[in-house]
Amino acid sequence: MSGRTRALIFYFGTCPPLGLPFLRRRIVHLTDFDFELPKSAIALRPASPRDAARLLRVDPAAPQPLSEATIRDLPAFFRPGDIMVFNDTRVLSAELSGTRPPRDADAPAVDVSLNLIEREASGSWKAFARPARRLRPGDAIHFETGGHASRLIVVAKSDEGEITLAAPDGDSVEAIMQRHGAMPLPPYIARQRPADERDRSDYQTVFARNEGAVAAPTAGLHFTPELLARLAERGIETAFVTLHVGAGTFLPVKSETVEDHEIHAEWFEIGDATARAINAARERGGRIIAAGTTSLRVLETATREDGFIEPAKGFTRIFIKPGHCFRSADLLVTNFHLPKSTLFMLVCAFSGTDLMKRAYAHAVEAGFRFYSYGDACLLARADAQPSTARP
Repeated sequence: MSGRTRALIFYFGTCPPLGLPFLRRRIVHLTDFDFELPKSAIALRPASPRDAARLLRVDPAAPQPLSEATIRDLPAFFRPGDIMVFNDTRVLSAELSGTRPPRDADAPAVDVSLNLIEREASGSWKAFARPARRLRPGDAIHFETGGHASRLIVVAKSDEGEITLAAPDGDSVEAIMQRHGAMPLPPYIARQRPADERDRSDYQTVFARNEGAVAAPTAGLHFTPELLARLAERGIETAFVTLHVGAGTFLPVKSETVEDHEIHAEWFEIGDATARAINAARERGGRIIAAGTTSLRVLETATREDGFIEPAKGFTRIFIKPGHCFRSADLLVTNFHLPKSTLFMLVCAFSGTDLMKRAYAHAVEAGFRFYSYGDACLLARADAQPSTARP
């Protein structure tokens, strides 16, 4: 480290100003985030009840940085005056199965599977279709469930095979999803079993209210009304942000160096009341606890250089990876993530790459369950001061 860089870091503290990104830049390779994970570790169903899931505590400053608990134990690890921030997005039933009618008398109908991925301003939706090669603009796709019939029209198709769908007058794509759709389970679950009626509740948080996601904010799935009440009884405040999780959350990182990866954009909102509540907690010495990586990404997007939050909404492409300088959350509750994923990079940035690799190896050996329906971690931030970040 040069003398100039050392002096600047001393002057500005843990986080240099956003205008000096060269102080935080380093080359990070995708292989740094690989680890062995047996297929048997993937949870196909959630714990029942939700808060019975196991919890791995990861604290970089503790003499024993790894310890085990359960989600039900969470209130004991927080202090009165802390605030926990949840993502209140609601998952749409964005997986549809329908039929494209024959184009002529001798041709058969075509079964079509759709995964709707992004709403456009016009009300139409982009979608992945199988088989996309059998679809073209002008085609209608028909659906029938419980005596209700609907159809969507293909209005555009990209060179990559992605299609755009619109509903006929008097209907909406969202209403058709509600009538005929299934929960869009993550690929690593969908490859082993189809979505069913249980997933309509299992893959939705108990506080979901703002429709728009095509994947769940999975850390929030662990929380029950009873657990939320116990947090309140202990003096832990709760607040809500919205980030509509997109299908891009499942896209693999293909570039060899992490810096070359372009992350997907997702719509978010943090309102006045939430911003005021978080800022008040910070002023009274309370800690900010992000319930999930989506909540953390919203907080980091909306936090000023001085650590305070501003109300904001729009699209975020924030890519949190080692070298990121955190300005918002002190603690993070999150599930166990995929090898080489942007979310595993995020937790490595938060608590340290070496420790998170150690934590994941421990989780595999101890039989923790991974991914969306799996168990969770409570992470303390690696660069936080002991007086502010520890339970």
